[in-house]
Amino acid sequence: MAEDLSSLQQVQGLVKWFDPAKGYGFVVSDTGGPDILLHVNVLRNFGQSSVADGARIEIVTHQTGRGVQAVEVISIQPPEREDTPVLSDFAELDMVSLQNEPLEPARVKWFDKGKGFGFANVFGRGEDVFLHVEVLRQSGLADLQPGEALAMRVIDGKRGRMAVEVLAWEAALAVESQD
Repeated sequence: MAEDLSSLQQVQGLVKWFDPAKGYGFVVSDTGGPDILLHVNVLRNFGQSSVADGARIEIVTHQTGRGVQAVEVISIQPPEREDTPVLSDFAELDMVSLQNEPLEPARVKWFDKGKGFGFANVFGRGEDVFLHVEVLRQSGLADLQPGEALAMRVIDGKRGRMAVEVLAWEAALAVESQD
């Protein structure tokens, strides 16, 4: 049976909320209208398992009998925030020079959104790298799952190795191909 593609529409908006545990959330279109359902499977097809509330998002939507749903994510931009360091550990760092640090491939060891932190391992290295929830938010992510592939910019912080930027693996590939 052929799907009716006449209702497909490209939409820009903001993530109203997204709950990885429930597996869905909603987007509010810049042009108004009903909330748009964003299912975790659509987000996973983009290479992420979560998205931060308030993130700018561009999606393709489809009108269904139950409402408007996202069928494809085109782009995600992290929520806008003030120009202050995300963590006090970063206060003395030159954030611009950190952008020149290489993106390192990593895998999530564990992450607890309730506690606000977790750890990942850079491929080929045994040490843990600290992940803070605020670093995730500034990168447009809200939560991480064990085993999830990431790319991170890592520094030697006051309390050990820590991520200063975290990207979904697919997003990191796009960033690296632009360099």
